[in-house]
Amino acid sequence: MGNTSFNRAIQTVYTMWLREMIRFSRSKSRIIGALATPLFFLVILGAGFSSSFQVKGGGSFDKGFLAPGLIGMSVLFASLMGGVSIIWDREFGFLKEILIAPVSRFFVSLGKAMGGVTTAMIQGILIMIIAWIIGVRYVSIWGVLLAIMVMFISGIGFIGLGIAIASKIESHEGFQMVMSFLTMPLVLLSGAFFPISNLPGWLKTLVYLNPLTYGVEALRWCLLGNSTIPISISIIVLVLFSIAMTALGGKLFGKMRV
Repeated sequence: MGNTSFNRAIQTVYTMWLREMIRFSRSKSRIIGALATPLFFLVILGAGFSSSFQVKGGGSFDKGFLAPGLIGMSVLFASLMGGVSIIWDREFGFLKEILIAPVSRFFVSLGKAMGGVTTAMIQGILIMIIAWIIGVRYVSIWGVLLAIMVMFISGIGFIGLGIAIASKIESHEGFQMVMSFLTMPLVLLSGAFFPISNLPGWLKTLVYLNPLTYGVEALRWCLLGNSTIPISISIIVLVLFSIAMTALGGKLFGKMRV
């Protein structure tokens, strides 16, 4: 009986993951839109910063500094927006059909989370490749592989947050409004576009309270070999954040009315 329940749970997770991947592969506009914004920032903003600012001690702004932040931003957007699939499935009745199956709702939400984080990682890796093509150089292949793991950990946390929010909101408009309210402050207060070491105290406090900051700093350490926050602290914070958001998302999804 226990083995049967386990197999059913794994099958549920796989089915939900596969459905999210099929939906993602068929949504060409979603893929293009997800890549266009970070690429725009990397090319246009990077060129603007390089021509307008100088770093302390001389020298020009290195556009490679932006790459980890834009990868983190891409993972954030894709992960949070993964929660909108819950609203679609609830609206079209699919969620009601799947939730009557004799399996825990937690595994349904886990499957959706795995699908969402997979699409987020695909987009993050594509941004990483594009950055390399236009001239950003990474310290090592091992750093690149570790950066992919960082994308996974941070993506799990933000998809958990997206599922938690979607479980409490019933309309696309409400979800989009909350996402707009969350994403820009998270990005702007993450150090994606500027070093966090010389910020004023009140602003630095907000930056250190932002979980995306630790994802960006961990990516910066993996890809460029330096970061303001020690990599060990960044990883610990990301793991704790991911565990907390996965638990929260699973709990709220389990209580959701369909």
